Amino acid sequence: MKGVISIQSHVVYGHAGNSSAVFPLQRMGLEVWPIHTVQFSNHTQYPQGWTGRAFSADDINQLINGISQIGKLEDCFAVLSGYQGSAEQCQAIIQTVNKVKAANPAAIYVCDPVMGDPEKGCILAEGITEQLINNVMPLADVIVPNQFELSEFTRMPITNLEQAKAACQKARELGPNIVLVKHLHSLADETFSMMLATEQGCFLIQRPQLEFNKQPVGVGDLISALFTAGLVKGVEPLAAFEHATNASYGVLKVTQAAQQWELQTIAAQQELVTPTECFKAVLV
Repeated sequence: MKGVISIQSHVVYGHAGNSSAVFPLQRMGLEVWPIHTVQFSNHTQYPQGWTGRAFSADDINQLINGISQIGKLEDCFAVLSGYQGSAEQCQAIIQTVNKVKAANPAAIYVCDPVMGDPEKGCILAEGITEQLINNVMPLADVIVPNQFELSEFTRMPITNLEQAKAACQKARELGPNIVLVKHLHSLADETFSMMLATEQGCFLIQRPQLEFNKQPVGVGDLISALFTAGLVKGVEPLAAFEHATNASYGVLKVTQAAQQWELQTIAAQQELVTPTECFKAVLV
């Protein structure tokens, strides 16, 4: 069975980082080998705070070396990275990708370039954003940024559809073959917009914007995992894009119906495989 190494944050309670990504990848039929960059009791938006700690870059390297020693890196068909706790961890990601691709040239690297967002309580350590922009994202086969992260990577403003397309095209020139923008907030207030850029062009998909008293965390991690799963299983990027959109929307609908703000990933697990909605992407 094909494996995915997922190097992200982890929360003991709730669904963010690996806690949002691992089960969907498994539910879609893949083996997942999670490596945690940080391990917290809960995500950082709780006003009561959180407990836990970050891991060192050497922790990541040691775990990858252990997997290599038992001859399993050749069974890894994707490296998926998310939140990084230090600039040194970014270097460990680069080393991991190079080792995996040496063992399995068919493997892909999917980078979810999590950058600081003070409004969400997401503060990055010094040097991470620079490492992501200059070294990590150019190495990736696929990047899954939000609008802000895409703008930072390309150094281009994004306030409308044409600028979003231009930024996606610029991002592809900088290294990645595929760009999935998991949220284009400038396009519309009443709909949630996402964009996929491949060699075939730019595709836009829009679905209803669901209202929550508190916005759920871990949705981007879920989208990245669903898209990665599709690609590893051999699904064409456009179909994988539509599936990731529809499945994540299904999870959000179940979460809203339960009047929760922690993603109800387990309760909505059938949506991960057979989404009830069918929003289609259009070439723009």
